[in-house]
Amino acid sequence: MTLFNDFKKEYAHTKKDIDKAMVKVAKSGWYILGKEASNFEKEFAKFVGTKHAIGVANGLEALQISLMSLGIKEGDEVITTSLSAIATALAIKAVGAKPVFADIDEFYHLDPEDIEIKITRKTKAIIPVHLYGQPTEMSKIIALAKKHKLYVIEDCAQSHGAKFRKKMTGSMGIAGCFSFYPTKNLGALGDAGAITTNDSNLAEKCRMIRNYGQITRYEHPCLGINSRLDELQAAILRVKLKRLRESNAKRNKIAKLYRKELRGITQIKLPKERAGASHAYHLFVIETENRGELQKYLSEKGIPTLIHYPIPIHKQKSFRELNSLSLPQTENKVKKILSLPCHPYLEEKEIKFISQAIRSFYKSVG
Repeated sequence: MTLFNDFKKEYAHTKKDIDKAMVKVAKSGWYILGKEASNFEKEFAKFVGTKHAIGVANGLEALQISLMSLGIKEGDEVITTSLSAIATALAIKAVGAKPVFADIDEFYHLDPEDIEIKITRKTKAIIPVHLYGQPTEMSKIIALAKKHKLYVIEDCAQSHGAKFRKKMTGSMGIAGCFSFYPTKNLGALGDAGAITTNDSNLAEKCRMIRNYGQITRYEHPCLGINSRLDELQAAILRVKLKRLRESNAKRNKIAKLYRKELRGITQIKLPKERAGASHAYHLFVIETENRGELQKYLSEKGIPTLIHYPIPIHKQKSFRELNSLSLPQTENKVKKILSLPCHPYLEEKEIKFISQAIRSFYKSVG
């Protein structure tokens, strides 16, 4: 049976180094904000190409802390996409600001033209989401932000190692926000996250906010929260970071094989790759008019699939004040998208089996 994510196989592959790292932390007697976290921050900043990385507890709080550090508050507006994990919008809500949703382009990313339409005097920031592992059209978004004097905070939860015009995601806006949830390209063995930035003042503010607003012990110049990357997860991430380029290359190889095996099936649309971007293939997402039937057929053959995301944020009950909003492109895409298994431990025979099953389904339905 194929697995959507094979964590057991991943652990078996890295067991020796992961176990060694965990034992080292256990023996150290230092479990929060120690050398492992500090070293991971340096290594991850170098990987992304920024001056600073600040380890935090998860991706949502990476966004929240970034917004807090920039002084975004009640009465402010932040433009983002409705096609994302709800954490993107929850972070905006957490600081009291209002999420304003713009529609998407053919790559499932924020449409710069619709962003500009949604900008008001209350707009303070734009949060583009590099969805499914592919970078957003950052040059146009950054140009818009400069024109209107707005901050750009990148949501990089799904784009570890992806590039736009040779720049890593997380290095182009005022801040980049990462999740290291286990399913991510760089995943911890639990929750974890990070903020990247080239702004030293912002980095200092983020470090204070993540640790109760402390500058030194028991001295709190600003309000903060408790959102610290623990030593155990930092040590695990350091091991996995060394393998990230290799695992991303495997994901790209898998995507290439899917394209070859699924070529010519007119009833599905394969993911488009943006010019000037390098895809990290966090997910391999196809579009189909027969999604429900195809998903059921694949499940019966032991092939798991997922939908990222079936209900856009503006249609969620928890955002009922925005339920009447119309985002035609977003609402059209969520009816068709389907994520196929795509992880570095997927074998070629599994990809061929999945692809053949899809081909067989479309032959059977005509």
